[in-house]
Amino acid sequence: MARIDFHSNVSDKLEYACRLTRKIWSATPAGEPVRHIVMVGEKADLKKLDELLWSFSAVDFLPHCFIDDEAAIETPILLADDFLSPALSQLPHADVLIHLGMRMPSDVPGMLARFPRLVEVVTTNEAERLAGRERYKAYRDLGHELHNFDQSKS
Repeated sequence: MARIDFHSNVSDKLEYACRLTRKIWSATPAGEPVRHIVMVGEKADLKKLDELLWSFSAVDFLPHCFIDDEAAIETPILLADDFLSPALSQLPHADVLIHLGMRMPSDVPGMLARFPRLVEVVTTNEAERLAGRERYKAYRDLGHELHNFDQSKS
């Protein structure tokens, strides 16, 4: 069964996504394949995230591109605006999915069969908090074990 983590009360989801991605990607033990991360969110957020990933750290490089880019098959960090993107099913890699949006995936079993780890990033924005709570309940009702990491004290 997939691991589902909720990172709640995040003040800036894009900045947080950069730090979280860096942490997950750099935690790959030496000699093991690099972890592959797909971030799903709204197009406008992904455009901002793309720019931020290039500039948020002077010492870290996080190789990334959009899912429909011709280099996607070889790139460890991908940005997608749809859980059902046809390009997503063509990828040979899928370790972690970071969800930055508010929509519940339409095919949760299929998504979790492909991604052994799902991270839901939920901000302090009231609409996003309510949507996050609904997704939490839906995953729980489907029988998944959930983990919550409250970022309000971070």
